[in-house]
Amino acid sequence: MGSHGYEVGWGTLMLINANIAQAKGRRGLNWFFISLFIGPIATLLLAILDQPAP
Repeated sequence: MGSHGYEVGWGTLMLINANIAQAKGRRGLNWFFISLFIGPIATLLLAILDQPAP
């Protein structure tokens, strides 16, 4: 059993970050992969950053 919960949680966070990014007008796929490396920090960045200019 081990660390499967950690992997599932990280994967879920990646999907959530992609969804937040799309809702803010950013590219979800880019943020999905960014979240692979920096996870919770990406969530914080998405919360702080403003929407991109059109």
